[in-house]
Amino acid sequence: MTKTRKRIDGVVIGVFLGFDDEAPLVVFPGNASETAVRARSLSEINSQMVGSEVALLFEEGDVRRPLIVGRIVEPSRKPQLHVIRDSKEVKIVGEERVELRCGKATIIMEKDGHITIRGTYVTSHASAANRIRGGSVNLN
Repeated sequence: MTKTRKRIDGVVIGVFLGFDDEAPLVVFPGNASETAVRARSLSEINSQMVGSEVALLFEEGDVRRPLIVGRIVEPSRKPQLHVIRDSKEVKIVGEERVELRCGKATIIMEKDGHITIRGTYVTSHASAANRIRGGSVNLN
């Protein structure tokens, strides 16, 4: 069991556990309570961050008044998807697969070259020729 303290000066690393009706909940070493403590936050936090380590300061050093300074981000947790943007193009690169979804519409691109487009209605427009090419083309 960790030693409880009445006053904490400096940064303490804690864990964000979620929200109650009023505030984010955190636990940390030196916590005087055996349960999570309500905290305030300097940065935006959401439910996807539950379980993340957070940097905490304490208002006037009071262990009952934690303040989330920010989430600890580890370089090893880089997302698999890479997005490259400049003024002329947006490039999304996926090692195995890229999937775009919006409601009932989906576009899936596989590394083997398969592309699947699904939707309730699919429309193709062209101001010039609209070509469909393939080793074989099946319509209905």
